[in-house]
Amino acid sequence: MPQGMYHVPHVPKAINETPLDYKPGSPERKAVKAAIKDLKSKEIDIPMVIGGKEVRSDKRISIHPPHEIKHTLGYYYMGDAEHVTQAIDAALLARSQWQSLNWDSRAAIFLKAADLISGPYRAKINAATMLGQSKNVYQAEIDAACEFADFLRFNVEFMADIYSQQPNSSNGIWNRMQQRPLEGFVYSITPFNFTAIAGNLSAAPALMGNVVVWKPSSTQVYSAHVIMEIFKEAGLPDGVINMVFVPGSVGGKVMSSHKDFVGVHFTGSNAVFNNIWKAIGNNVGIYNTYPKIVGETGGKDFVMVHKSAKVDEVVTALSRGAFEYQGQKCSAASRAYIPDNLWKEIKSKLIMDVQSFRMGTVEDFQNFINAVIDEASFDKLASFIDRAKKDKEAEIIVGGGYDKTEGYFIEPTVIVTSDPKYITMQEELFGPVLTLYVYPADEYEETLKLVDETSPFALTGAIFAHDRYAITMAVDKLVNAAGNFYINDKPTGAVVGQQPFGGARASGTNDKSGSYLNLLRWVSPRTIKENFVPPTDYRYAFMEEK
Repeated sequence: MPQGMYHVPHVPKAINETPLDYKPGSPERKAVKAAIKDLKSKEIDIPMVIGGKEVRSDKRISIHPPHEIKHTLGYYYMGDAEHVTQAIDAALLARSQWQSLNWDSRAAIFLKAADLISGPYRAKINAATMLGQSKNVYQAEIDAACEFADFLRFNVEFMADIYSQQPNSSNGIWNRMQQRPLEGFVYSITPFNFTAIAGNLSAAPALMGNVVVWKPSSTQVYSAHVIMEIFKEAGLPDGVINMVFVPGSVGGKVMSSHKDFVGVHFTGSNAVFNNIWKAIGNNVGIYNTYPKIVGETGGKDFVMVHKSAKVDEVVTALSRGAFEYQGQKCSAASRAYIPDNLWKEIKSKLIMDVQSFRMGTVEDFQNFINAVIDEASFDKLASFIDRAKKDKEAEIIVGGGYDKTEGYFIEPTVIVTSDPKYITMQEELFGPVLTLYVYPADEYEETLKLVDETSPFALTGAIFAHDRYAITMAVDKLVNAAGNFYINDKPTGAVVGQQPFGGARASGTNDKSGSYLNLLRWVSPRTIKENFVPPTDYRYAFMEEK
């Protein structure tokens, strides 16, 4: 019974991990500070992991905290096409034994990994995320510790549910459905901004019995190294997940031209995902099976405010939704529509909030804002801020400063535009820049149409209103504008098992990570019919003469 499809034991009930609060004097605060101190006291060496073996190249690249660029955390080794090929070979070599393992044994590995993440590795994976990706302690906690553990635990529960779904059977017949792992390797391409996403994009296909080649973002290598350490500690066999550090174009070319390529699990930019899709289409004739293409590609997420909304609720949603983790979330609020009857008060309180933000290193827990991820991001954001300072249709009402002397620091910036199609209302910036458009309060329905048509993305969005008719209209008019839609809440913070995440249009394939829907993409169903009493005569009753 290689896949264990017909015996579904009860798995531990998945419960969302509760974030710790890291108050002064708390044990978790002491633990993470000690972990930060330990990690900063040494320079670590991070090899690629191929077939369970450490692999290095002659191209060593240093890692620096984005908020403290003069400090060196360690080094990783940039690979090439040959390393990707080696990783594919290692994955395919491990495939038969991994797929023959009963699914409950696979589940046990990832359940153990979840307990390691939320337990003995909690401080380490949070500290690595804080230092390598410039996240404050709470943002690291809800990501690297809680969401990552949630992904693994809920995925096991979803897997059990998927396997338990079986077809009906008639008398004398037994029908069953087998969910087979895919017949090749899955290529996982992950972003810098969420340690949990990086882990889940490789772990989800592996849980379903697949073998994986994982290319993390070059700016997330530091915590990716800890993820691989946890997987090994949890008992993941060698070769099931192989981690390579290569340029995206190099890995993509090898991936898309290999006959045993069966799927890509991607989170990143829209442009990169389009190129991947195109490369797969160009090579579709060489594959043993049509590859699964699963991607989440970002957004231009909105907050729509009705004249009945409560000001303090809106301001808090904008302050948190736009500026937590420096706006470097696919779901971050980056455009908002404010009715003119509330504008004066919202403007005043939002400016007060932003001016009260403390910005600096992650080691000072009073800082709400840290650095953006790298120099390229810094330069891009600075250019948009400079443009807004010059354009007559834009006004910066708070923020607008930036400095990269010590780290890549961009002040949280709020732009007010008179043009609802202004560039920062349409283009994803991926940083702490929020653009507001003030509309006539009585033109609510017309503005909903504007919200829907302004951006090609459709990932997240929010409506703030206390008029139920206004809420209902927004839910209806914006039905295709966001895959995750929030009523009187910020458009960020989706929780695994509660708000499955993903969007359509230019935001991706909407396969909803954090739900059973995503896991269904990593299996290929086989229907089995067993006839207990087969017929012995081809003739049917209708053929009789009388």
